Amino acid sequence: MNTVTIGVSSIEQMKQRAALAFGGERQGERVSFATVELLWKALTPRRWELIRAMAGQGPMSVRGAARLVGHDVKTVHGDVQALLKVDVLEKDEAGRIVFPYDAVHVDFVISKVA
Repeated sequence: MNTVTIGVSSIEQMKQRAALAFGGERQGERVSFATVELLWKALTPRRWELIRAMAGQGPMSVRGAARLVGHDVKTVHGDVQALLKVDVLEKDEAGRIVFPYDAVHVDFVISKVA
């Protein structure tokens, strides 16, 4: 199964993963946000619904994505643009949108603020 991990990572954590990857150690597919707040701002409940519907579906038009989730094209277009901006969705050579994963693993820790 082709899975992406979406989570919260510090710059130091991202640098460590990059160094390990350059050393040949596979790190897996990741989309990282600097804070939990930024993650929730980018990945609203409606956008999670879109990601879930698109998982494993292959490339499609915005209109096709709108049909999948039962929302109007204008609303889905705005969500698609936001998800493209944070690298959760991609565009293929034909300009269609794609969520190139079958599953999402969400990984972050919320702890007491010091």
